[in-house]
Amino acid sequence: MSQAEAPESEAPGTDGPPRRLPRRWSLGLLRSEIGTTFLRWRTLALLAVLAGVPVLVGIAVKIETGRGGASGGSGGGEGGPAFISQVTNNGLFLVFTSLAVTLPFFLPMAIGVIAGDSLAGEANAGTLRYLLVAPAGRTRLLLVKYATTLTFCLVATLVVALSALATGALLFPLGKVTLLSGTSISLGEGLLRALAIACVVALSLTGLAAVGLFLSTLTTSGVAAMATTVGLLITVQILDTIPQLHAIQPYLFPHYWLSFADLLRDPVYWDQLQKDLGLQALYVAVFGSAAWARFTTRDITA
Repeated sequence: MSQAEAPESEAPGTDGPPRRLPRRWSLGLLRSEIGTTFLRWRTLALLAVLAGVPVLVGIAVKIETGRGGASGGSGGGEGGPAFISQVTNNGLFLVFTSLAVTLPFFLPMAIGVIAGDSLAGEANAGTLRYLLVAPAGRTRLLLVKYATTLTFCLVATLVVALSALATGALLFPLGKVTLLSGTSISLGEGLLRALAIACVVALSLTGLAAVGLFLSTLTTSGVAAMATTVGLLITVQILDTIPQLHAIQPYLFPHYWLSFADLLRDPVYWDQLQKDLGLQALYVAVFGSAAWARFTTRDITA
């Protein structure tokens, strides 16, 4: 069978131009990659840990309340766990509290592991070259890897939110939601705001996902890429707390992460939210382009 008669899914010959792959093949690669990622024991363990955090927070608040102690803290700053004081009155606030607790470290750490291992792990296992011969194409494969990481961002955030919602419903009453501005809304509207907050949190992690993907193109060791991504996360978090560095802090990707609390105001404060999403888009553009430049010119030997 000649090359002209070969089906579209076959690899092109060395003398001819690369053949455009059908869209169904790309979707199949994406489904396969998502399935492989979420069936790994490491991924399941990360999701289990994330699901356990709201349970521990809810039980701790319940025990403290049973002892007659105060469960809340001061409500200031950019929203943090300030609304933990509302958990005993409305279990829905456990969703917001759990996202605020997991966002500084647990959620981004999990994202760093998945993003850092995305390409470096394939190279270390010796399967990266096979994927490129399949044929996937470097740009297409890079996009699939990033899309898979973004899917994990959303799933991980929803796991935290749903675990917190279930725990809050079991341990505390549910009802009308009193926003941080003092306005009361129905439980249904509160659930919609919780969903919107989960989506904003997931979008807030897209910049870190792009950084992790870029670091994954620099090495053939998945462990090294994961450790570097998590180490960079910790370093940037520390820099964001040093007052003397206030000039550069607005450009650090986690600086506006807790701005999701502004969705619990009436009217919603959009300024910090827009800065957060704009900053994440900038990181995606810069580090996504760097990852593409590196990966498309890299000598794949594994």
